[in-house]
Amino acid sequence: MAISLSNLRPGKGAKSDKKRVGRGLGSKGTTAGRGQKGQSSRSGVGGLKRLGMRHTILATPKNRGFKSLQDKSATISVGDLEKTTIASEMVTPKVLAKKGLIKAGERSVKVLGDGEITHAITIKGCEVSASAKDKIEKMGGKIE
Repeated sequence: MAISLSNLRPGKGAKSDKKRVGRGLGSKGTTAGRGQKGQSSRSGVGGLKRLGMRHTILATPKNRGFKSLQDKSATISVGDLEKTTIASEMVTPKVLAKKGLIKAGERSVKVLGDGEITHAITIKGCEVSASAKDKIEKMGGKIE
């Protein structure tokens, strides 16, 4: 008979049944791997407590609070745009990354209203706060 995927099987003796301890007298052994008498052989004693790890677990610092799974937007101020852009320039996330104002892999960018701007710019593909929008549009800029 030819070997194919439909008739492959492990060799004889290669696999054995899982040892089911603690499932009655008829299933190999009576102590179920817990040794003889004593507190730790009885039910209700947690494994970690028995191993002396309870104190270690209680003593280790835990991460408290909430961590959002959504990435935060990279933020940039209007004052930074004033320093690094020229009049009537198109500002996109790629342009900001080239100028080193944000990291290259940032998913979203938000322009905040800190600082002042003295020339008109066009912003495309970025979120803009209300105060930044007012300042940019006052100077004749656009937000697309």
